[in-house]
Amino acid sequence: MDPRAVLTAEAEARGFLTAWAPARLPEPPRARYRAWIAGGKHAGMAYLERNLETRLDPTRRFPWVKSVLVLGALHAYPDPGVPRGGVRVGRVARYAWVRDYHAWFAPHLEALEALCVKLGGRGKGYVDHGPIPERSYAALGGMGWVGRNAMLIHQGCGSYFTLAVLLTSFEVEPVPAHPNRCGRCVRCVGACPTGALPGDGTLDANRCVSYWTIEHRGLIPPELWDGVGDWLFGCDACQEACPWNRKAHHFWEGVRPDPELAHPDLSAFFTLSSRAFQRRYAGSAFLRPGRVRMARNALVVLANTRDPAYLSLVRLGAEDVNPLVRATAARALALLGDARRAERLRKDPDPRVAAEATRALEALG
Repeated sequence: MDPRAVLTAEAEARGFLTAWAPARLPEPPRARYRAWIAGGKHAGMAYLERNLETRLDPTRRFPWVKSVLVLGALHAYPDPGVPRGGVRVGRVARYAWVRDYHAWFAPHLEALEALCVKLGGRGKGYVDHGPIPERSYAALGGMGWVGRNAMLIHQGCGSYFTLAVLLTSFEVEPVPAHPNRCGRCVRCVGACPTGALPGDGTLDANRCVSYWTIEHRGLIPPELWDGVGDWLFGCDACQEACPWNRKAHHFWEGVRPDPELAHPDLSAFFTLSSRAFQRRYAGSAFLRPGRVRMARNALVVLANTRDPAYLSLVRLGAEDVNPLVRATAARALALLGDARRAERLRKDPDPRVAAEATRALEALG
């Protein structure tokens, strides 16, 4: 009995897309990743450059690993609808419409690890919490190709899926790479609101809305606000433009999107304490940026509406305990026409807030 076939059948029965790849990545994707890091395209995500060679070769940490079973969980969820009440402005990337996807993966990875042992081998699962280049392994295993939007694209399911890996001790032979089906299409490149896609299959995180709204800890640069548009958390613009996602409607069985995550009430980011925020959004991707940065993002989105009807919420931001929120509120107030309130923030005890208020008012002329 071929252990790989048994593991594949079990994984697919659990709803995953699957692909096998040797543990040793060929040099081209390794060199491309090194060049991407050397070029600073990872922006402020310093963790991506730590233990670089171990990230590119898991056998350095686990000498017994010979192959990688890549698992893809589809998340092309239907819109669950907008809940009643609250301030429901802004968009959230589709993968974040459910509670912790790590928790959904965990029992399946544990079961597959146990099956590896039963089959006479070893296995160790990872989903987003280890230094593993999942996308490179998925492409190496023929699951799909890396598109111009830097996403892995599956010919039948598009790019709306989350990747996990199972490192195993079983030998596997290389398979032919999946043909790149992007052709001459550059729709994703044109759809990126901040020009983060050079079109060569890489991403410049320094200009990526997802980076700025999720990973970045400070102020979002004013020159990027228009590009952020109505994206509250993450961005799916390049995926929405991709023709391979036109028919993407599959998602993991038993997982349903949460309306409060797909269309959150922005007022919660200004009225909840950090602890209450953690309770309300427990297990969600919102915990990565946390209350403060979600409030920051909300202020950018509200300012981009140019609708003074939202000034009451922006004024709450101007009184927030955190200077990052107050500084962002200063510019939002100016853009929504409340220069008088923004002027008050020029006297804020935190010099960063005062400086941002001054710059925002000067930009108005």
